[in-house]
Amino acid sequence: MSNRTFNLLWTGAQKDLEKLAVNDFEYQAIEAQHDRSEIQGQVFELYLRYLVISNRLEEIYDQIVQPQKRILIRKLLDNCLGRMLELKHDLVIIDMTEFSYNDTIVEKLGLTPLSMEVNVPRYFRREREEQLNERKKFMDDILKKIGALDEEVVEEELSELEAIRIIQTHERARQGRLRAQFMKELKILKEKGKPDSSRDKSTTGLNAAMKIQKVWRGYATRRQTRRKKMEEMILIGMVPAPVTSARTAIDELEDLKQFRYKQQKTFQEDYERSLVRVKEEISVKQGAAMTEDIADEIRTWFKEYQKRTGRLPDFPSEEAGGSRHLLSRQGTESEMSRSSVLSSRESKLKGSGKEKLAQKKPGELSLEEGLDKAFKPMQSSFLPEIKSGIEEYTEVWKGKDESQNLRQTYYDDMIYDEKYADVEAELRRIVDEIMRQELELLQIALERDRGGKKLKKSSKKARRSGKKGKKKKDKDLTPDRTTESLFEELVTNGIIKKYPETPINSYVGDLSYAARSALNPSPGDVRQLIKQYCILPLGSETIRNFGPCIKSLLIAGPKGSGKTSLVHAICTETGSVLFDISPPNIVGKYPGKSGLIMLMHLISKVSRLLQPSVIYFGDAEKPFMKKIPKTDRTDPKRLKKDLPKLVKNIQPEDRIMLIGTSDCPWEADMKLMVQTYQRFIYIPRPDYGALSYAWKELLSHYSGVHRQFDTGAMAKISDGYTIGSVVRCIREVITCKRMLQLRVHPLTHLELINALSALEPVYKEEEEAFLYWWCKTPLGRRRSKQMEKDHEAMMEMENIMLLSLTAGGVGLNLVGANHLLLLDPHWNPQLEAQAQDRIYRVGQTKSVYIWKFMCLETVEQKIHALQQHKLGIADGVLTGTVNKGSKLTIDDLKSLFGL
Repeated sequence: MSNRTFNLLWTGAQKDLEKLAVNDFEYQAIEAQHDRSEIQGQVFELYLRYLVISNRLEEIYDQIVQPQKRILIRKLLDNCLGRMLELKHDLVIIDMTEFSYNDTIVEKLGLTPLSMEVNVPRYFRREREEQLNERKKFMDDILKKIGALDEEVVEEELSELEAIRIIQTHERARQGRLRAQFMKELKILKEKGKPDSSRDKSTTGLNAAMKIQKVWRGYATRRQTRRKKMEEMILIGMVPAPVTSARTAIDELEDLKQFRYKQQKTFQEDYERSLVRVKEEISVKQGAAMTEDIADEIRTWFKEYQKRTGRLPDFPSEEAGGSRHLLSRQGTESEMSRSSVLSSRESKLKGSGKEKLAQKKPGELSLEEGLDKAFKPMQSSFLPEIKSGIEEYTEVWKGKDESQNLRQTYYDDMIYDEKYADVEAELRRIVDEIMRQELELLQIALERDRGGKKLKKSSKKARRSGKKGKKKKDKDLTPDRTTESLFEELVTNGIIKKYPETPINSYVGDLSYAARSALNPSPGDVRQLIKQYCILPLGSETIRNFGPCIKSLLIAGPKGSGKTSLVHAICTETGSVLFDISPPNIVGKYPGKSGLIMLMHLISKVSRLLQPSVIYFGDAEKPFMKKIPKTDRTDPKRLKKDLPKLVKNIQPEDRIMLIGTSDCPWEADMKLMVQTYQRFIYIPRPDYGALSYAWKELLSHYSGVHRQFDTGAMAKISDGYTIGSVVRCIREVITCKRMLQLRVHPLTHLELINALSALEPVYKEEEEAFLYWWCKTPLGRRRSKQMEKDHEAMMEMENIMLLSLTAGGVGLNLVGANHLLLLDPHWNPQLEAQAQDRIYRVGQTKSVYIWKFMCLETVEQKIHALQQHKLGIADGVLTGTVNKGSKLTIDDLKSLFGL
């Protein structure tokens, strides 16, 4: 696509972003909401719209070449992604699950699962490619030095003469083999002798020609029939179209992208050189005049202030604005002080300690939040920046005439304005310092002329930086060592590991096509969550500094569900350094208490120096187990106390994350695990749709497998197995030898079934254990409490049970009910008493209310009188004072019916 196309795409994205920002500001201003379903729809719609715009901006930023536009687009992209993560955090609070669904909003916006998946910005790796290659080469050199990596044999380049000699040798050998075969055939013909003369040569040749024609015509007809049948199947959609032409188009598009990348790099280098050049020109040509103008302006203001007030002014410090603040002051209040209100980002960084303690940190969840309180949107740190970017686009780029800049290079006038302001600001700081000295000298001279005492220098001691009780910085145990030496030590000891290049899209699976249970997400939902919680914050400094901060994450799921692959994908997409502190990996390394202190210090220090970093902890449940098996020699409890400290020391601006994985998290003490991990992600076993997609996607990598291979049958057979088991099964069956035979002997289901049957599936008991464990996590407990409250409210408002007195007296225990309405009186009062006792049993915690309804001037009044009579008889029998029988008499029946 051309530059004009991407400019049009940017214009359309800006229009949609302006409308979205207006809706978002309205959302920020809403009052606290109690109706969760209504607010969930509003937040989910904003979340999806920001996601779609972020994907559009990412595509534009990746391909647009104008360097000054790229700065603004990058700013908008990062802030839109950060705002999307803020809304995701709000959805987690509202839904009380990590996964949110709303089919009504998806249908309203007309989105598909493919368009709802956030794209990882490609600049995460592309702009750090040289740095990552240098780090990889340095690590490979270390591994080769210690013998952990085989050295690659570099073949020497042949000269042209040597290459010709090799070709000649092989060609002569080929001709020799052909000549030998020809001579062998001649020898065989001579040995056979002369052919039979009685045979008719003409008849034999005609029969041979007819046979050849018959075979060829049959082959050509069958080939034509197969081709027509395949075209019909493609036309009706039963078979996918061949991909030969599509691959060619994709290759051409990739070549065009690489060309634009080269243009971007060239234009960016020219732009950076122009920034330096223009700044130097302004400093040399106009620096002296600008300095004099600033000094004269300040001196003039001094004189006017002295005439008006009779004294010299106090010069503001550099932090207070310097001469800009001084010249803008009107009376007692300045325009600068009114306009320089701290933005949400600055207030987040410069807020007082008490405010920081009182305010909940983004990314953290409390069990009580949202249960009884109304939901209030979190104040956004990205929305003001989005507004600023929209204003900049409107002022600079919206109506700009670019007809003279078809190549989309930089604009000199914009560079001049930018650098003129920078030079002026630098010179103003220098002049301000000179003016402070002049003002001090003028003050001294004025006091001397008045005959007053000299001003004494302030005797106040410099205020100590920091606050009382502020935590001291950890002592640096390796102050004299370079980063390269620390990195080499950790690589040598296997703490920093080389991970396989695993793109996040290799975790196969679609986003869910319809709303699901929170405990049954699709593989695409898990992949989306990993992007939002890990990849985006680690890849972007802006998102990490001002967005919801998640420092640690636990990924739990059965074996083969792809937990380790997700960790490798996070490192691959962000270019992170992988620190492996799993118990089996650190056993025997850095022994003793001092060694453990050194290990944690090295990990903390090097991970900050080489950001972004991922600290991986496999078998995350082991440090928090009550009892370690005797067969386990890895000493997993060694890091039990250090893991929470490690997470606590990660600052919000550090692009560092602790990621743990576990196959059996229920074995750990949940209270201790919550102190280390902030969020918990459960990966369930895949359902039929995920398995079908996985079989089809994984088998498509092998060209010899027929496109009509029934993957649906394999998905049905492999129900209960993980996708990791599917991958292992395919690799075991389709070996290198079997791959060569696929054309002749097609792949059969039996081969895959035999390999699959040797693997272990996920049993129902294991699934139930995972579900029970998740319900004990902070989010699970919070959701359970909310569900209990909703159930109780529903029971109180809607549920009514109609029972006859006979059914109500057969032992039903209705502790969930606390209201009883007796509508049908019975002649036996004990039956009604039993019905009343049904809701007033052991376990009842609510107040019980019982109403007895009776119609006046009916038989019910007489039944009530009979009940009182029966109760009197019962009391007499129990006390022994009355011997009258308890059965109905004729007189009783007559009284009932008024006879």
